[in-house]
Amino acid sequence: MGSPVRMAALPCLSLILLFWSQGPGVRGQEFQFGPCQVEGVVLQELWEAFQAMKDIVQAQDNITSVQLLRKEVLQNVSEDESCYLIHALLEFYLNTVFKNYRDKAVEFGILKSFSTLANNFIVIVSKLQPSEKEMFSISESAHRRFLLFQQAFKQLDREAAVTKAFGEVDILLTWMENFYQV
Repeated sequence: MGSPVRMAALPCLSLILLFWSQGPGVRGQEFQFGPCQVEGVVLQELWEAFQAMKDIVQAQDNITSVQLLRKEVLQNVSEDESCYLIHALLEFYLNTVFKNYRDKAVEFGILKSFSTLANNFIVIVSKLQPSEKEMFSISESAHRRFLLFQQAFKQLDREAAVTKAFGEVDILLTWMENFYQV
């Protein structure tokens, strides 16, 4: 882990980005995940941040025979399932993957792009506003999809799993694009 000062920097940056993203003049896209709507997302910014790190991150992934975000997790997701699934995946990425990859991002010199991606995930999660009824009335299928991802993650060594998940952000972004609505 990093020093307490460095660990506090990510939440501070996140708050700044959150307030900035809600200001006037910010133009982004609108995503609809079932009953959840997220406005003001600039998907191009997410892609640019990931593309700036992609080669470095994916070169660290030595387990090419495993995919965490496989089709059983992301394919044929219904509108009703999508809200729960995106919320669960982004929370997992923030609390497990990004939290544990930060020191590597510093080591590899990709902290700026890493922070941009993490901060945007925080903004998206903060804007996912389903009602409690909608979140608790999810289908068993949506929960099972997330558990498939989580179980595959837990079957790998912790460091390898974090690297694998971070390297699959492009799969997650592609899936998110499928729910893009004008």
